[in-house]
Amino acid sequence: MRLMRINVFNCFTSLLSRMETEAILALPGSAVAEYLLVVQPHEDLFNRIMQEKQAFAAAYDCPAAGYSKPHITLVKMVQRVWSEPHWLRRIARTISEHKPFTVTLENYGSFPTHSIYLQVKTKTAIVSLVKALRQHGKYLYYDAAYKPHFITEPHLTIARKLLPWQYEQAWQAYRHQFFSGMFLAKEVLLLRRRLSEKHYHILERFALEEKQQQVVQGGLFEIF
Repeated sequence: MRLMRINVFNCFTSLLSRMETEAILALPGSAVAEYLLVVQPHEDLFNRIMQEKQAFAAAYDCPAAGYSKPHITLVKMVQRVWSEPHWLRRIARTISEHKPFTVTLENYGSFPTHSIYLQVKTKTAIVSLVKALRQHGKYLYYDAAYKPHFITEPHLTIARKLLPWQYEQAWQAYRHQFFSGMFLAKEVLLLRRRLSEKHYHILERFALEEKQQQVVQGGLFEIF
């Protein structure tokens, strides 16, 4: 009987906790959003890749591939909207310390059994930037279920979340197809999608400028 009472009490307190969490997240100031830090190809290459994605969508009954915009994801995370001032400036500073870099795309790769993508051949600069951003991980952390993801295997997705038959048929064709493209990444985009929204929107543009920290007496003075 005592054990039953304890279990009932634990269930009740757990329910209260979930209700309190939902109530907190429902407050305007506690709105939660998904964020992506990405680099995007220049317009001509962007349009070429969109044509590839739309062709894939039509051939393999995959509408999502036809409207998602071409980009290379660096960081993906979930965070409360009110927290933005706490981490935006840190991210902006880190990105500004890196110089523009060339991105070379060549042919197709896959994540069995669910995704097909364009391979990124020039990974060093991207991975270096992602590792630098990782130092801000504690500011980007929401909770254990929504840890920030720092993408150290850069790729440009053509289609994802494929059904088994879509993946098998598409990969048989795309593994032999050729694609080549190149662009100079001059900025990193921060995209935001509130959980009540369907699409991402550009929140900020961070220029890659190779800014240097200035050394002053007593330590470092950050030029911001």
